[in-house]
Amino acid sequence: MRKLVMLWFCPVVATVALIVGCSSSTGPGIQPEITNTVDNFQYQVTSLRHYSHETSYVWQNTGVQANVNQATTITSGTATLVILDDVGTQVYSRSLEDNGTFVTAVGTPGSWTIRVTYSNASATVNFRVQKRP
Repeated sequence: MRKLVMLWFCPVVATVALIVGCSSSTGPGIQPEITNTVDNFQYQVTSLRHYSHETSYVWQNTGVQANVNQATTITSGTATLVILDDVGTQVYSRSLEDNGTFVTAVGTPGSWTIRVTYSNASATVNFRVQKRP
């Protein structure tokens, strides 16, 4: 009976340790709301806490430039937005702390890469990238 209890107890302790060891400093984790359609990309995430990570998204832009609208509040750390055109040329790079509407450099139409990089960021992030008419 004693062996049976120990066999049951060990996996439970290991599972609890694994869950605790993998917990994220953002609480339940980052779950951005994203709209990714041709010529329109929108990204929003709220209540980041001490989050560090880089994520890239592929976005279809039929134009050669895009308007970028940033409306972000960063209380600590950094958050950066970088955009690459279809051939991998960097057409935009700016701290997400800079709020306003900006224009990318001229690039090649097609599959653009939108890269968001967080470094120990506590923030609410909101930005939109749209084909420039």
